[in-house]
Amino acid sequence: MLLRSALLSLRPGAHRLLRCASMSTATGTFQLQQPLNYRAGARVQPLDGNHSEELYEPATGRVIGKCLFSGEKEVDLAVQSAQAAFKVWSQKSGMERGNALWEAASLIRERREEIATVETINNGKSIFEALVDVDISWQSLQYFAGLAGCLAGQHIQLPGGSFAYTRREPLGVCVGIGAWNYPFQIACWKSAPALACGNAMVFKPSPCTPISSVLLAEIYSQAGLPSGLFNVVQGGAATGQFLCQHPSVSKVSFTGSVSTGIKIMEMASKGVKPVTLELGGKSPLLVFSDCVLENAVKGALMANFLTQGEICSNGTRVFVQRDILHAFTKEVVNQTQKIKIGDPLLGDTRMGALINRPHLEKVLSFVTQAKEQGAEVLCGGDLYVPDDPKLKDGFYMSPCILGNCEDNMTCVKEEIFGPVMSILSFDTEEEALGRANDTCFGLAGGVFTRDLQRAHRVVAGLQAGTCFVNNYNIIPVELPFGGYKMSGFGRENGTAAIAYYSQLKTVYVEMGDVESVF
Repeated sequence: MLLRSALLSLRPGAHRLLRCASMSTATGTFQLQQPLNYRAGARVQPLDGNHSEELYEPATGRVIGKCLFSGEKEVDLAVQSAQAAFKVWSQKSGMERGNALWEAASLIRERREEIATVETINNGKSIFEALVDVDISWQSLQYFAGLAGCLAGQHIQLPGGSFAYTRREPLGVCVGIGAWNYPFQIACWKSAPALACGNAMVFKPSPCTPISSVLLAEIYSQAGLPSGLFNVVQGGAATGQFLCQHPSVSKVSFTGSVSTGIKIMEMASKGVKPVTLELGGKSPLLVFSDCVLENAVKGALMANFLTQGEICSNGTRVFVQRDILHAFTKEVVNQTQKIKIGDPLLGDTRMGALINRPHLEKVLSFVTQAKEQGAEVLCGGDLYVPDDPKLKDGFYMSPCILGNCEDNMTCVKEEIFGPVMSILSFDTEEEALGRANDTCFGLAGGVFTRDLQRAHRVVAGLQAGTCFVNNYNIIPVELPFGGYKMSGFGRENGTAAIAYYSQLKTVYVEMGDVESVF
């Protein structure tokens, strides 16, 4: 859920009127009006469920509506609808499925500004980033649209003219459970390979950001996909439990915290269902003294402050070789202080608001604890109140750089999930690599150096699923993304994702007589 390129600019022109709400494009005017569940090709209120939660606009702290949680009956209806659509969709050729996904990608591209605006309002990230997220989303659909017609098995010639072949077949109804940092993009990352392989999907977004995934459901319907092929159910832990334990669900793909991932794995195991888990991280970024300092500083900013630091793969443990520690620290602090914080719907804003008040307070508490444990706040780490009066109740903080950090500090060991960078010094490559791997996480890692032999040596030694050399947080849809250790397993994106949304059938064909031992 990362930037393919952070250097895309806003397109001119006004945003389209939203189909899901009454609003202008100005921050502080959005009001949710239509249902957020999507079943059998239409928006619906959940059939059951006795809980709801208020939805916020992080930029203003304003309540913009309520999210009604789905109960067991609603989940069952959504799965039944997906089952019916699966029977039709799974019989289509790969080319037919690919054409439909390509059409959906085109529709996302046409509604780019509208979707990005919804994402910014409900998530708090800058419109600059949200537009890139939407671009990555339609690229994902196009990529898997191209793969859909290429899915094939293998022919194996055997003695006596007999032979065998394999068939790559869909799983059935897949469940996708998304996170609040990349709501629309995660829905696309999970649904695109699933649908390309011939599956149906029931998607549950985070209850903090439930709005944009319904736009995706509408787009799939408009593109001509069978009614019910992609359904959306809203809810929290109980709704997720109903989905994971439903007997007709064949697979679960989850993005979120380690603790929730463990619970999902336990629930899915009772039905022996395969799972893909993309969980948390505390990734290392190693900066060697022979690096291009300017690039290393830019890379550290990319590794820490996109989406207000709310990214699982962030390189928040920045190990800097002692020879350049002072120069690197001075420049990274200088550049961090220039980051423009404010109204996320303004095109020149580069840091918006965190997702909600409790999360903001949690991130700030990490900074307080870091100071108590001996870290030095070199910049930021405070509540930030923009000048615009309508933003005074928003969930903003200034991006923070922590110096004088040690490996045993909480800010270095635990995932903060906010705009907080911890800088640590090191002397040797061997030392840095050992300390970098001294964590239960293994989602990502990076290295900045001019020495390509060292670069390849270091990334080979990093215990992480996604590594970067002389850049960070660049994840094109062509590349598989996923982690090691407690950061999860399975891969999203790239051709590798196909294996996680399909199953292999082996067929033996006898061309002679049966030779029986009886």
